[in-house]
Amino acid sequence: MPGAFDATGATSSAEGVDNVLGALADPTRRALLDLLAARGEATATSLAGQLPVSRQAVVKHLTVLDAAGLVTGGRVGREVRYSVRPAALNATARWMAGLAADWDRRLAHIKRVAEAAERDAR
Repeated sequence: MPGAFDATGATSSAEGVDNVLGALADPTRRALLDLLAARGEATATSLAGQLPVSRQAVVKHLTVLDAAGLVTGGRVGREVRYSVRPAALNATARWMAGLAADWDRRLAHIKRVAEAAERDAR
């Protein structure tokens, strides 16, 4: 189940980060995002022509990406054209950067404690 989205398309909960990470766990979905980022927008049919999966499989993967807030589809005539929505990915990147900063602080503290213990042992 997707997280709640704000007006910019960013998720407002940790559930959104979970959805993004779950969606990105599949290599076909990552390839779809890469193709959409390079093209700007594309149909499921044109995307299927670039991947070793059926159009139906592409549509299922796009549904997962859409539920995670990573892509959006809009009708143009009889076609649905998909494009990347970066807000959910940006929110996940910010969460990961914060997590990395926490670990950097913890490791720096461990280093200081170890260096102090080494000085005291001399």
